[in-house]
Amino acid sequence: MPSGGARSSSGPAPDPSALRRDRVGDAGWTTLPLGGFDGPVPLWPLSGADDVESVYWVELWRKPQAVMWARLGMGRQLAAYVRAFVESTEREASAGLKTAVLRMEGELGLSLPGMHSLRWKFAEDEVAAKRGRPVAVPRTALDDVLDAQG
Repeated sequence: MPSGGARSSSGPAPDPSALRRDRVGDAGWTTLPLGGFDGPVPLWPLSGADDVESVYWVELWRKPQAVMWARLGMGRQLAAYVRAFVESTEREASAGLKTAVLRMEGELGLSLPGMHSLRWKFAEDEVAAKRGRPVAVPRTALDDVLDAQG
């Protein structure tokens, strides 16, 4: 068994500042732009998206991670995640579906552990860092749609 345990997620998360980051075969880190993806939002690749799926689809394509999804051609995987995520928010959703959504978030780099395993990091907001203030997270269109659905 290779070092690091039986699973790819075992052991400590990769650290971009680690002293041994220049090891042979060690993948480099990709810095994602804070401004997000500025390309056109791809067409929904699955059959008939509902309103919530459509809003969330557009919202996700504005995230910094979308730069990599576009580069890697991951539109179908993202659409499958969107559909599963929306289904998982229903009261009757199974625990298995919710678990699958969490796994998909990691594989798409939507969670911090997922970003670390993919070796993606956000560009530093130098202005906010100098001011010592956290960057505000604005309310999104998806928040409004989900609130309206109850």
